Amino acid sequence: MNVRGRLTAAVLAVAMAGTACAAGPSDPGAGRDAHGARTATPGTARPTGESGEFLVFYTQGGRDAAARAVAASGGVVTGDEPRLGYLVAELSAPEKLGTTPAIAGVTPDRRIGEAASVPTPPPASPPASPTPAPSAATPGPAALADPLSGRQWDMKMIGATATGSYAHPSARGRRVLVGVIDTGIDGKHPDIAPNFNRELSRNFVTDRPKDANGKTFDGPCEAKDCKDPVDVDDDGHGTHVASTIGSPLNGIGVAGVAPEVSLVNIRAGTDSGYFFLKPTLDALTYAADIGVAVVNMSFYVDPWTFNCPNNPKDTPAERLEQRGIIEGMRRAVAYAHAHGVTLITAIGNSGTDLGHPAKDTASPDYPLGAEHERKVDNTCINVPAELEHVISVSAVGPTERKASYSDYGVEQTDIAAPGGDLFAKDGRLTGVGREILAAAPARALRQKGLVDARGVPQDPSVVRECPHGGTCAYYQYLEGTSMASPHAAGVAAIIVGRFGTPGKNGLTMDPAEVERILYETAVPRPCPEPRAYKYAQNDVQTCEGGRDHNGFFGHGIVSAARAATFTR
Repeated sequence: MNVRGRLTAAVLAVAMAGTACAAGPSDPGAGRDAHGARTATPGTARPTGESGEFLVFYTQGGRDAAARAVAASGGVVTGDEPRLGYLVAELSAPEKLGTTPAIAGVTPDRRIGEAASVPTPPPASPPASPTPAPSAATPGPAALADPLSGRQWDMKMIGATATGSYAHPSARGRRVLVGVIDTGIDGKHPDIAPNFNRELSRNFVTDRPKDANGKTFDGPCEAKDCKDPVDVDDDGHGTHVASTIGSPLNGIGVAGVAPEVSLVNIRAGTDSGYFFLKPTLDALTYAADIGVAVVNMSFYVDPWTFNCPNNPKDTPAERLEQRGIIEGMRRAVAYAHAHGVTLITAIGNSGTDLGHPAKDTASPDYPLGAEHERKVDNTCINVPAELEHVISVSAVGPTERKASYSDYGVEQTDIAAPGGDLFAKDGRLTGVGREILAAAPARALRQKGLVDARGVPQDPSVVRECPHGGTCAYYQYLEGTSMASPHAAGVAAIIVGRFGTPGKNGLTMDPAEVERILYETAVPRPCPEPRAYKYAQNDVQTCEGGRDHNGFFGHGIVSAARAATFTR
């Protein structure tokens, strides 16, 4: 995986260090910073507005004035999104709009979709298991655990077990739509297919073979016109997230936190793991419009790790771009929240106190190699983790220690969940066993060399299961706040499943009430003593706050078991 300053996630096994997704300590990655992004190439220019198409965010009542400003600058308005208040415009000089009072931000719409030559498609994914969808009847005790459940220390920690939340039929997420805004979902995976909602799933991105400078980006297109079907995940990140939320209790592999939810692929991430603004806005508005109750967002919006409205070291066009990202995402999450969507996100993987950031070495991360170091402060924010209405999740390992890679902050951390920690030795678990095991797409594993042509795993991070001699399924150990966030999303789905009321396409519930119960049912965990906690390599991270809410654990570690029995 060569992706991710972008995905806030997923460190592979130690053997995969240097090729992992993002920001854990086991992935220093030659030529990469703590976010997994490539370090800057001296003298690399970053083109602005490479496509000439921009999102122009206007102030309330400012649409016409913004359109006039676009025309006066020599631009052309080509579209309008009144739900979020922006114009789509062809511009040659976006910086000319920076002094227009009616304009809140101007961000390049990095369209993806120029199809290169399409190679012969690779072999199809294995067919879906014939296992039927979960029954409304209560399964017997033997059915409340799957073959690999013994490796899921994370589910034991939060009480998503046969004697915990699974024992309560109302606490399995039935009739709850959970949107996974990610790199896609392998809807044919035997441990995903029974809960995969193909009808409502959408893909808002088109693969891009190369970046603006001709460097390999997503690589060759596998589908016609570079548009992947809604049941494809060429990276694996989104499938892992979806599996943790809602793999069914079906006698195959693992089980998710809420094993009867309806998983909706709302893809906004490229194969290479970038999440640009327009697809992310589209994904959030779509989730709101179709009645999704919970969304998981294990990413930050590219190309800026920290978005600074007025950083003097950034160009006027870069400042406009960052203002546009902040404003656009604020509007999108507010729209989703107002339409009943509970928004869960990974907090990030740079081991940074988000309340006291000092430098950003990972931005801008597109085109490839454009990163450079810049000073930042608390006026700069990580999006969506630091936005209102968004529940930000930090990661803990099997010892309940905050993982060293997990970002934190007393104002930013809302709740904690298992995300994996290779370095938190507890005497029982070793190596990748300290990470999170969940479903993985066979094709993505083969493309990365983690599975050979015979289907045999080539790395300890990959597990193959062939139930009763049937179709083999693959699972992967990963760690990161991307792995923590879906545990919280699953618990949120349990809450909606228990207390929600019928709505469009499923149950619905006031997100503020979901948030309240999520926090009230969490298990409080105080700051470590001393509060200036020393990790390896003299990495000292300081926890602020009290037992009931602090910068490492927020309101505590999520609990499926407590959510399953909570009364209000």
